[in-house]
Amino acid sequence: MIYLFYISITLTTFTLMEAFTWWLHRYIMHGIGWYLHKDHHQKEGGFFEKNDAFFLLFAIPSWLLIMFGVIYSKYVMISIGAGISLYGIAYFIVHEVIIHQRFKWFTRSNNNYIRTLRWAHKMHHKNLGKEQGESFGMLWVHKKYWDKIIYDKKLHNK
Repeated sequence: MIYLFYISITLTTFTLMEAFTWWLHRYIMHGIGWYLHKDHHQKEGGFFEKNDAFFLLFAIPSWLLIMFGVIYSKYVMISIGAGISLYGIAYFIVHEVIIHQRFKWFTRSNNNYIRTLRWAHKMHHKNLGKEQGESFGMLWVHKKYWDKIIYDKKLHNK
């Protein structure tokens, strides 16, 4: 039964990471961290981007929480670190593989959720500067993007 408690902490952390990531993306990446994030919006060539350095922002705290949680038998720390780590894995799959297709694993999908994610992210990238942005989240997508995808699907199925 105690395992359910730690699993719930992991899942809660994963869920809260979406809100934290939105905030980080909106106010840090499009603020004082623009130097690193800029090449994600304005391609400079090459496979790697300066923006990729942001993975450390998640990987280091996750690693430290898991490591010290194991050393000191603090399972809450392990659970929080695992939630952050799982969010990082989801970020990699959704953002790098599905949306930007930096890895050509899933290149075509007619799934509404995936199409909505891609459209929302496309709207995020339509502005090349750090101001005037929209859609800063990753897994949660605003209703207006869903409405557009569903409308387009109905339009093309007629």
